[in-house]
Amino acid sequence: MSLDFGVFISPEGKPYSGLREMAQRTEELGYHSIWLSDHLHGMYESQAAPRFECWTLGTALAAVTERVKFGQLTLAVPFRNPALTAKMAASLNNITGGRVILSIGAGWHEDEFKGYGYDFGSLGSRSTRLEEAARIIKLLWKEEHPSYEGKYYRIDGAYCCPKPVQDPLPLMIAGGGVKRTLRTAARYADMTNYSAWVGTPESFREKTDALLGHCEAEGRDPDEITKTWAAFVFIDESMEKAQEKARKAYPDADWAKEEKGLLGTPESIRQDIYRYRDAGVDMVILSFLGGEWEKEITLFREEVVSNL
Repeated sequence: MSLDFGVFISPEGKPYSGLREMAQRTEELGYHSIWLSDHLHGMYESQAAPRFECWTLGTALAAVTERVKFGQLTLAVPFRNPALTAKMAASLNNITGGRVILSIGAGWHEDEFKGYGYDFGSLGSRSTRLEEAARIIKLLWKEEHPSYEGKYYRIDGAYCCPKPVQDPLPLMIAGGGVKRTLRTAARYADMTNYSAWVGTPESFREKTDALLGHCEAEGRDPDEITKTWAAFVFIDESMEKAQEKARKAYPDADWAKEEKGLLGTPESIRQDIYRYRDAGVDMVILSFLGGEWEKEITLFREEVVSNL
């Protein structure tokens, strides 16, 4: 089984020029895709930290690259009308020649909902919004001028032209809720991400088994769905240096007991990746947090990916 590798780039705390260079370097190294987070407030040192809006930044970076694909980890459905989101994705998909992945989730950070005047609601209501959004997006990409009325969203003979150049334009459903989110994924998703920044191979397998159950109930072939895992990465030629990087970034985490990502030398990380591959992972989205981004992304590509 082959694996694809994408790179997560945070839109926060960096000038556009720096983000542009990171995107271009990611493409030069031959990574499959770039993934941007969707938050309206700062998420790290301060909510007031400068942060570019996800879709705007992704569009700008797509214009200065040629081959690498762009996804989001993850667009919060309540921030944007899903019909407009479908139109935006189809438009950018055409402009880039098919380099767009649309990833949607229920949203979770209550402060930014409140700050921007969006109704946070309950987890159940956000899960319903997610399912309605997925249905609307798929209808607009596939049908001529569909109509649909749900509890939260409606379309009435809407047109989405031009259609995506890909059939299908990959729709990722993100989130690990076993009863509802994975059922929505089984119905509508081309990709999933139910394990971001945490999780053992065993827990990934458990989620995958739940997805398989929903696929069986929906009459869906689970092999049609690309299953992704997002991982923090601390890599160095020396295990001691890799561990030091992790302790500096997360001083309260016990990496000997908690599997939060990929930590170690290229050889040890390759062995970890094999474990996740055997658990059903098709794509790994990498967040390099060791403080030497250029060195780490290059080392990973040349010593890990090239030797798998």
